[in-house]
Amino acid sequence: MANELGKIAVFGAGAIGCYVGGTLSAAGYTVLFFGRPRLQKVIEAHGLKLTDWRGRDQQLAPADVEYLTTYERMAEASLILVTVKSRHTEDAAKEIAKHATPGALVVSFQNGVRNADVLRKHLHSFQVLGGMVPFNVLTKEGGHFHCGTEGHLIVEKAPSFEEVWGSAFEDAALPVEHHPDIKGILWSKLMLNLNNATNALSGVPVRDQLLHPLYRKCMALCVSEALATTKAAGIRMRRAGKVMPWLIPVVLRLPNWLFMFVASKMIQIDAEARSSMWEDLHLRRPTEIDFLNGEIVTLAEQQGLKAPCNQKIVELVHEAEAKKEGSPRVAPEVLYKALLDART
Repeated sequence: MANELGKIAVFGAGAIGCYVGGTLSAAGYTVLFFGRPRLQKVIEAHGLKLTDWRGRDQQLAPADVEYLTTYERMAEASLILVTVKSRHTEDAAKEIAKHATPGALVVSFQNGVRNADVLRKHLHSFQVLGGMVPFNVLTKEGGHFHCGTEGHLIVEKAPSFEEVWGSAFEDAALPVEHHPDIKGILWSKLMLNLNNATNALSGVPVRDQLLHPLYRKCMALCVSEALATTKAAGIRMRRAGKVMPWLIPVVLRLPNWLFMFVASKMIQIDAEARSSMWEDLHLRRPTEIDFLNGEIVTLAEQQGLKAPCNQKIVELVHEAEAKKEGSPRVAPEVLYKALLDART
C-alpha cells in the first residue's frame, strides 16, 4: 500500500518536518526530506531518532533517510508537506512551482494563519490544503527529535487527503482530524501559539512556565487582546480538540491549585518541552514572532485598535534576536510589569 501511494516530500525538514516525515518513513512510506545543509550533515552521521512523551522510540539509519538540499527530486512526490517557517513560505511556494509535478497535493503544516493562502497564490496547478500541528517537537543532539506534547494533526477536509493519505498517517501513529473550517482552527491555534514568545522569553520549559501564575497572566493579557481583536474583525474561531480559545484567559488567571485541576491536560506534557521560538533564539536564528503576536498587532491596527501587550512581546523578542544570546530569561515579575506598563 505504501508504494502504491507514491512518495512524500517534506519541504523545510526541521523539527516538525523531521518528526512527521520520520514517523511516516518508519511506517514504510518513501519520504524525501528537503532542508538545510547543517541538518543534512547531522542526519548523514546519525540518522533519525524519533521519540515522544508517551514512549515512541524509533530509529532510522542514515542510509534510510534521503535528506536533500536541492529540489530537483521534488518532482517525484505525490504529497508535499510544507513545514518551513512562515517567513519562508513564499520562497517555498516558488520552489515547489518550479520543481514539483503539477497536481501533487500540498499541505501546510505551519504556524500562523495565512500560509495556505500564500501557497495557493503561487501554486495554481496544485491542490493546497491548510493544516495544523498541535504538538511541540524539540530538536536534541544527534538527529534526535522529541515530541513533548499531545494532540492530533488537523487537515482541511478534502477527499484527496482523507481518502488517499489518511491511512498513511494512521500507520505512522499520527492521528489526523479533518475539518471543513481550517481558518477557524488556525486562529484558535494562534491563541495558544501566543505563548511561544512568553516561553522563549522565560527560558524555562513550557510546563514550568505554565505552573508560574505570573507567566500565565502574561499569556492571558496577550490572549485577551487577541480575542477582542478577532471579535472586532468578525473572525470566528473553532474549538480545536480540548481547547476552547475564549476560555483561555479565564483558565490562565486561576490560582495554581485550581489551574492544576482545571487544566490538568494542558500541563500533562513532557518536562523538557519548550516552544519552537525558544529553540530559534537558542540557535540564534530569526523567529516567527511577526506571524504570531505580530499578526494580532497588525489585525488590531486594521480594526483601529491597539494591542500593546502583544506589541511589547514582539519588541522584546526582536531585541533578543538582535542580541543573539539565546533566551533573555526574563523573570516573571519583570515580564508581567513590562506588559502592564505597555498598557498605560
